[in-house]
Amino acid sequence: MVYKNEFYDASKAHHTPHGFQNPEPVVRREGDFKRWQQERKQQGLPKPPQQGYQAFIEQWWQRPDFSGEQDAVWWLGHACLLVRVEGFYILTDPALSERASPFSFYGPRRKTPVAADVDDFPQIDYVMLSHNHYDHLDKTTIRKLIARFPNIIFLVPLGLKRWLERHGARYVEELDWWNEARLGDLSFHCVPARHWSMRTPWDKNRSLWCGWVMTHPNLRFYFSGDSGYSEQLAEIGQRLGPFDIAALPIGAYAPRWFMGPQHMDPQQSALFFTELKCRRAIPIHWGVFELADESLDEPPEILLEALEQQNISAHDFCAVKIGERIIF
Repeated sequence: MVYKNEFYDASKAHHTPHGFQNPEPVVRREGDFKRWQQERKQQGLPKPPQQGYQAFIEQWWQRPDFSGEQDAVWWLGHACLLVRVEGFYILTDPALSERASPFSFYGPRRKTPVAADVDDFPQIDYVMLSHNHYDHLDKTTIRKLIARFPNIIFLVPLGLKRWLERHGARYVEELDWWNEARLGDLSFHCVPARHWSMRTPWDKNRSLWCGWVMTHPNLRFYFSGDSGYSEQLAEIGQRLGPFDIAALPIGAYAPRWFMGPQHMDPQQSALFFTELKCRRAIPIHWGVFELADESLDEPPEILLEALEQQNISAHDFCAVKIGERIIF
């Protein structure tokens, strides 16, 4: 079946008549997914953390403390962060269900507990969504947020507004790459990412994927969303940086021949950190779901090696616990 893309703009490289695309060359071949699944099964991957799952949880998980009024950011696991700036609360990619899947009985199951459920949150004003994959856009979590905060405003890339409205959202701002939405003292820029989208066998790349830059007089924050590395992403820092803090992905990268185009590895994330010229970064997209072949505890170890190679202070780009808070 051939679809007409209602957002098609021939002047933009990431638009095509049949869906969205990355400006970078396509490197995946037919049969690659099946080959990856066979190889990881034969090799018994991913392996558990070195000291086991319970020890991993004890080392890398804590209950968040939302008290106080200081500007801060909490990493709540995977790609979910909560940002507080001047009393506003902004949430990113909340996927708080037991599985990253359309099914309750099948699909990647979380290996670390939910740090905070919707009932635990303070007043949420805005939600920034990067794309429609199940580990970033969770129907149950979205419905809970809308039920508790009916006036919540969603910032989404092209193609997701209708989905949000079907699930009860009243206020949705839908943007293309480099578009901006100004809402009071806050400004939201939709920025490029190197990824893809799909929730069913019939909607591949029918909605866009993105990162977000949120700015306030007191803060410039960059949320990468889900992205492979691309030299073109440096333009984000050139146009909208420098950033006070950035959330950059370091997980779901193995094997590189398969995951490389869609997920950064820690070395690429460290390089990207230098290109963004940001003051500090939080590693995200690790520690919750086993989406690729590396063990849960491998990304922060590899990141430390990459930071040393790039001459980056570990303080400036250090892995934090799920639930931990960084005060600006």
